[in-house]
Amino acid sequence: MASGWGWGNIFGGGNTAKSKDAPKNAILGLRSTLEMLSKREKHLQNQMDEQDAIARKNVAGNKAMAKAALRRKKNYEHQLEQTSAQMLTVEREISSIETANINKETLDAMKHAQQAMKKIHGGLTIDKVDQTMEDLREQHAIGEEIAEALTQGNIGQGVDEDELDEELAELQQEELDNKMLRTGSVPVSDQIQRMPAVGTGEIKGKQQRIEEDDEEEELRKLQAEMAM
Repeated sequence: MASGWGWGNIFGGGNTAKSKDAPKNAILGLRSTLEMLSKREKHLQNQMDEQDAIARKNVAGNKAMAKAALRRKKNYEHQLEQTSAQMLTVEREISSIETANINKETLDAMKHAQQAMKKIHGGLTIDKVDQTMEDLREQHAIGEEIAEALTQGNIGQGVDEDELDEELAELQQEELDNKMLRTGSVPVSDQIQRMPAVGTGEIKGKQQRIEEDDEEEELRKLQAEMAM
């Protein structure tokens, strides 16, 4: 004899599967009912049309038959109204179940997302995050100190401002020289700055030679006049 108890029933697996399929089965059953009511609606409409035709055919020759046909038509019309109302009810229930099932699926998805987030975060707290960031900053600082210690003595200790000024002056002078070469003129101030410095003895010697040349020139002029 087969027993109704199994592992699925013991652990609730069977009930879980049934509860999951319940909305789908309910919708399938309601759609089947709606299809049956739709067929009944068409049948009742055909019966009404048939009785209406009989009443019209006998309205002049056989009033009793025409009246009976109208009575049957009214009965079919009443059944048709009931059927249409039932169809509206079934359609509304199908829509309600579909909406409820969508809401349930959405809620289940949100629960799974919440559980996943909770698992990801685990025991993570703001204090732990702050401590981790502080540890990272300390390690970065240690790394900077190590790099500085390893490169100590191999890198200049700083920049000498006087040296920078001298290099800047040299660059400015080179730029000025290049401009003068392109234009072909040299400023007077630059010429004075570029005149080589000479000693006092050299200046005196030049003056003496100039004076001797002047005396010789005057002597030649005097000789020329006496020759005349």
